Amino acid sequence: MDTDLSVLFDALEQGGGAADEALFARLYSELHRVARRELARSGFPISLGATTLLHEAYLDMSAREGASFPDRARFLAYAARVMRGLIIDHARTRRAIKRGGAFELTTLPTDVGDNVADARELEQIGEALDQLAKVDRSLAEIVDLKFFCGFSFAEVAALHGVTERTVQRRWERARIYLHRTLRADLPGS
Repeated sequence: MDTDLSVLFDALEQGGGAADEALFARLYSELHRVARRELARSGFPISLGATTLLHEAYLDMSAREGASFPDRARFLAYAARVMRGLIIDHARTRRAIKRGGAFELTTLPTDVGDNVADARELEQIGEALDQLAKVDRSLAEIVDLKFFCGFSFAEVAALHGVTERTVQRRWERARIYLHRTLRADLPGS
């Protein structure tokens, strides 16, 4: 199975036109799971469905030139990052003044969780993860794989070829960095 994926990743890097379609078809169920997780983590009602988000991410990713993925983990992490960006863009669009974003409709949702994030919080989290990627790409990748893709510490460790404890320590470092970055962005801090 991994050899088939590595062949697809190599073909994608060589510019094989059908390689991206084959790769998405092969990883479709995992990508759909990532899309559902991303939408659930957004925390607020959004008019995107998981399938729509996945297909938008596919269109976005296939339009980019020069993107290469050495393995499944980096591909899924990149897909999660693209999906997160699409959700943030969608939230920004809904909040835009020209779309009546200055007005806030209020409803009494009964099925939304207690930890509801707004669009500004999502933007701040996205920006903090981008800053983390500039500082330490491997830490940002662990956050993408663990938090956004839903991988366990053991799965992330296997993908990176390190021990589970190493992944847990890196996860803690990433959490501390993100916490400090997000706390610094709060007004009055």
